[in-house]
Order: sequence, then structure tokens, then C-alpha cells
Amino acid sequence: MGAGVVKSAGGGGGRRGRRKGRAAAMSEINVTPFVDVMLVLLIIFMVAAPMLTVGVPVELPKTAATALPTEQEEPLTVTITAEGRIAIQTTEVADGEMIPKLQAIAAERVSKKVFLRADGSIPYERVAQVMGALNAGGFNEIGLVTDAQGPSFSGGAASDAATGAESGG
Repeated sequence: MGAGVVKSAGGGGGRRGRRKGRAAAMSEINVTPFVDVMLVLLIIFMVAAPMLTVGVPVELPKTAATALPTEQEEPLTVTITAEGRIAIQTTEVADGEMIPKLQAIAAERVSKKVFLRADGSIPYERVAQVMGALNAGGFNEIGLVTDAQGPSFSGGAASDAATGAESGG
């Protein structure tokens, strides 16, 4: 990183007072550039981390549900957009293609759990249709993904969970 040269501590100025020999090497490491690089990387990762979530934008309904335990593999996510279109992970699919594609994906996975994300503005009928199709396709573990901080209907404040999900089937 930075080894420098330190002048030996002898003699005045000029040629006469100069000693013969070499200057001693400085054996200290300058950590300032290392800290600067680490701080820049930290900021980059802090900004980029929220962008790594599933990329279909929906306005999730708010509930007081608590978060489900985390899985070892990335969850299989089906999203219903505000326009009523269906997407598996980030790829939009037609209604008739959803179950065959999900079954092909699930054949390579350990868990058949599916998380259903639906925009809060779409009719409940559309959500129920997709859930029914998932159930008929052999997906019996369906989690409804919601945002936390919603009403708890118990007279108190909503829980402080970061992300909520309710199991359905």
C-alpha cells in the first residue's frame, strides 16, 4: 500500500553534514485508502440491496400478520399486477401457461411452497381464481404476501414486523 522513505535524523543541511548510508524504510501501512474504499463499497451495497427484490411492482395490501420463517432457497413467487396480469418471479405469463410453467419449475425445487403477491387494488375474485388454479395444479402451500403495519382489528396498533404473510390453501 504505501511504504515510503524516511530521512535519517542526522546532520544539518547541505552536503557537508550529510551522513553516508541509506535512508531507513518506513514500515507503516497507510490504511486511509483502504477505509475509503470500504466505505464506498458499503454505500454501493446499501443502495443496491433493496433493488434485488422481485421486480414486478405491485402495491401490496397492509395487514398485521407476522413474517414467515425464511427458507434456504429463493421462494417461488406468483404476482398479480394492478392490471390483473400474472407473473412468475419477474416473467409475465398468460393465464393458461401459469400452471405448466410452475410445475416445470417446481420439479427442480425442494419445496412446492408458492408466495402469491397481489396488488391491493385488484378484485378479490381474481386473487381467488389464481389461488384456485394453484391449488388445482398441486400447489397446496400458498402464502399471501402483504406489507406490515396494517390494521390489526384488535383495537391496538399493528405489529412491528417488516414483512407479513398469511398461509392459505
